[in-house]
Amino acid sequence: MALLSKIKNTIGLLKDVDLDKLAKLNEKIDLKEAMNTLGSLDDRQIKGLMKMLNNQGKKGQHKLPPIDGDFYNLDLKLTEEQRALQMRVRNFMEDEVKPLVNDYWNKAKFPFEIIEKFAKLNITGVPYEGYGCPNLPFLMEGIIAQEIARVDVSISTFFGVHSGLAMGSIYLCGSEEQKQEWLPKMQKLEKIGAFGLTEPNVGSAVSQGMETTCKFDGENWVLNGQKKWIGNATFADVIIIWAKDVDSHQVKGFIVRKENPGFKAEKMEDKMALRIVQNAIITLTDCKITESDRLQNANSFRDTAKVLKMTRAGVAWQAVGCARGAYESALKYTKKREQFGKPIASYQLVQNHLVEMLSNLTAMQTMVFRLSEMQDAGILTDEHASLAKVYCSMRTRDIVSRAREVLGGNGILLEHDVARFVADAEAIYSYEGTKEINSLIVGRAITGYSAFV
Repeated sequence: MALLSKIKNTIGLLKDVDLDKLAKLNEKIDLKEAMNTLGSLDDRQIKGLMKMLNNQGKKGQHKLPPIDGDFYNLDLKLTEEQRALQMRVRNFMEDEVKPLVNDYWNKAKFPFEIIEKFAKLNITGVPYEGYGCPNLPFLMEGIIAQEIARVDVSISTFFGVHSGLAMGSIYLCGSEEQKQEWLPKMQKLEKIGAFGLTEPNVGSAVSQGMETTCKFDGENWVLNGQKKWIGNATFADVIIIWAKDVDSHQVKGFIVRKENPGFKAEKMEDKMALRIVQNAIITLTDCKITESDRLQNANSFRDTAKVLKMTRAGVAWQAVGCARGAYESALKYTKKREQFGKPIASYQLVQNHLVEMLSNLTAMQTMVFRLSEMQDAGILTDEHASLAKVYCSMRTRDIVSRAREVLGGNGILLEHDVARFVADAEAIYSYEGTKEINSLIVGRAITGYSAFV
C-alpha cells in the first residue's frame, strides 16, 4: 500500500510539472544534486528558502514607504497656508532647479534664468514688514531655507545672501529713504544684493581686526581695502560693505553700487564647494560713497552683529536642508540599487547607516523648529543661534558622510546628488561663524567666562 501511495503522489506531481521548464532547469543545475541538497534541509531552512523564492520577481508588489525626511511630522505644526507655501517652494526646486544644478555646479556658473521664476514665488524678504515683503514668521524663512537647500545649497546661499544679509542690513540699519529705494526692488529680485564683511586677512576676528577703512573727506566717504568670499558680488547691483572709520574707530555700513568708481569684484575660482555661488574678492580703491548711501543706523559692530544674529538661524536651517537632501537621496538610491539579488536597503548595515542619518536629521529639525519659534517670540539670543549653527553643521557633516558611504563608489558621482551635498556641507561648516567661534559664544553664555583672545 505504501508503494502504491508513493506512485499516486508521484503521478500527481508530474501532472503539475512543466517538463519543458524542468528540462531547461536541468541544463543550468544538476537536478539530482539539487534534490539531495533540498532533502537535507530542515523545516526552518526550507521555509526560509521558499519565502525567498516566492519574493523573487515581485518587484513593485512590495509597497515601500515614501521617502520623507520629516520623520516626526513637524510639517503638521504649520498652518494650511504655510504648508502650501512650503510645497510651492519644494515643487519649484524639484521642477525648475534640480534638473539644472549638477551641470551648473560642475561648470561653476550661476543659472541666471531661474531668477525671474524665483521672483514669482514671492518669498524674498520673508520676515520683513512693508516694502512688498511677505511679513511671515521667521519659522517660514527657515522652512524655505530648508526646502531650497534640500535640492541645492548653492541656490540657498544665493537666496540667503540676498534676502537675509543684504536686505536685512538695509532693513535693520538703513534709513527710511534707503529702505524705500532698495527693498521693494530687491524683494522682486529686480536688484540683487551682496554682503561684504569677511576680508582676506581676517574672518572670525573681523569685529576687532577689520582692515577695510572709511574716512569722511568733507563731501564723501572714501573706502579702501578688500573683502573676500563675497557671494553674489560678481553680478550684484548693490553690495553692503562694512568698514572701520579711521577717525572714530567704529564700524560703519555702506550701500555700494556696482558702478561706483573704485569698486572692483573678481570671481574666485577653483572652489570645491558651493560652486554655483559666485564668490568674489572685492577691492576698494579710494571708492567714494555719498553720505546718503551710508547706512544711517549702522554706527558700530554691534549693529553688524544684529544682522548676523538674525540670519544665523537661517544657516542652521540651511544645514538641515543639506542633510535632508543627502539623506533622502541616499534612501532613494538604496531602494533601487541591488546587490546579491536584493535592494541594498534590505541589508542590516545599510539600514543602520540610514537610521543614524535619520536620528541626527530629526534632532536637527526639532532644534531649528524651536529656534525659529524663539525668534518669532523675540527671545532668541546670540548663543541660541550659535548653538544651532554648531550642532547642525557638525551633524550635517556626519549625515552626508554616511550618505556617501551607502552609495559606495557611486557616491562620488554628481548624477546621484550626494557628492554635491558632501562638498557643500564643508562650506556650511565654516561660514556665518566657524564651529570654534560659535562654541565660544555658547561657552561664554553658560560659564560666564569669555575665552576669546
